[in-house]
Amino acid sequence: MNAASLRLDPMSSTSRRAVILGGTGAIGGATAQRLAERGWSVDVTGRDSSGMPAELVELGVRFHAVDRTDTAGVSRLIGDGADLLVDLVAYTGVDVEALMPAMRNTTSIVIASSRAVYTDPAGNHINGDTPPRFPIPIPESNSTLAPADDGTVPFSREDYAPCKASVERAALKSGLAVTIIRPSKVHGRWARNARTQSIVEQMLSGVKKIELANRGESVDHLTAAANAAALIETVADSPGTRILNIADPDALTATDIVAAIGDALGWTGNLVGLEPGVLGGKHPWNATYPIILDTRAATRLGYTAVAPGRALIAEEALWVASQFGQVLR
Repeated sequence: MNAASLRLDPMSSTSRRAVILGGTGAIGGATAQRLAERGWSVDVTGRDSSGMPAELVELGVRFHAVDRTDTAGVSRLIGDGADLLVDLVAYTGVDVEALMPAMRNTTSIVIASSRAVYTDPAGNHINGDTPPRFPIPIPESNSTLAPADDGTVPFSREDYAPCKASVERAALKSGLAVTIIRPSKVHGRWARNARTQSIVEQMLSGVKKIELANRGESVDHLTAAANAAALIETVADSPGTRILNIADPDALTATDIVAAIGDALGWTGNLVGLEPGVLGGKHPWNATYPIILDTRAATRLGYTAVAPGRALIAEEALWVASQFGQVLR
């Protein structure tokens, strides 16, 4: 049977095993939680056990201090095989190629890329100097950056997206049942450098007014980790070779996002949208032109969102606030 058309019985998950590389961050943690709650045996990797959420430990998720670059260690962890391998920390094509032997022992593979690989008709992209003007919504077939050359370091603004493009190329050339997911501005519990933090801090400090650039009308599509986890579970039940956008069902404006955070925290101040060109109002969701991902391919596969982004961004805000031990009520 062709792997692309194989559909597994989700009711058999009690005997299934998942390995999540980079499993203690937002998407990794949400996926580990979702699968463990459904009876999966789940192993996650990370560099430091102190970053392992206690909630996952309570669910029986096992942590392994294995770096993604330790190919031998990852291979030993996968062992004789896994039903699902989720790789959230592949940054170059070389990373993917090095792990190929172990991937062959896995029924379904999910590798995280990024919406940053997309280019507009003029060749502009999100990490470039000229704001891109994408079609609305952006389909998976949209043009992308050329893959980076081997040896390119992926951790700079200019090289991150080309390196992710090289991840995609290597994965799709493998001939394995690899699903590439392209998320957009991930949010959720356990997020590294949560984008909501600056807004949460302002609200908790008691400010009465928050200014937002470009009238607060900019749209920069978000991806809740919980929604990404739901798609990953869907892919586990239907292995195949494909690329899928993943984003929340509601494409929120910056005002929508900050208002949701305020509602969650009980903040009673005012939001003020500044006119374009007026200094101030800096926030993490300021896109010159709308950036909205087309998620219909994921829906056709059987994916259903856990909840709208407005509700889930509020959950991240409450989690961030809990780090300060404070919510306004």
